[in-house]
Amino acid sequence: MTLKRLLQHLFSPSWLMRRRFTPAVLHDIERAIATLEREHSGELRVVVEHALEPRDLWVGLTPRQRALQVFGQLGIWDTEGNNGILIYFLFAERAVEIVADRGIAQRVTQAEWDTLCREVETPLRTGGYRDGALRAVEGAAALLRRHFPPAGQRSNELPDQPVLL
Repeated sequence: MTLKRLLQHLFSPSWLMRRRFTPAVLHDIERAIATLEREHSGELRVVVEHALEPRDLWVGLTPRQRALQVFGQLGIWDTEGNNGILIYFLFAERAVEIVADRGIAQRVTQAEWDTLCREVETPLRTGGYRDGALRAVEGAAALLRRHFPPAGQRSNELPDQPVLL
């Protein structure tokens, strides 16, 4: 654990995250998910976490490792078609991670998701939280459209509302 990383997390209170991810921004994200999920057979979930706990920093938990934990905790893996996607934002580090369930990971490589993550981190670092989040949702939908066309009548297995942790 570096001092810089510890300070990033200690000085990233949840109220500051909520000032950036306002109800209007969260509504825009939710609406984008609901609209774009009609264009593919994947299930998108967005989670924004303000900071990691000091004990997690002490053991060196990475944003990727935390995203994998959240993926499991929220049951994103538990979709009928193994088609869940987590778009995870770690506010303190302005980091983005995308975790895809095994059904999607067979066709979309982690390198493609990682490229999208790095593209999204740029607007986040300059205060473009809404733009970055919407870019992540739109980019994920574009990758899913290529490999997973809509499958007739679909049920919405995961909530469209973003989660703030």
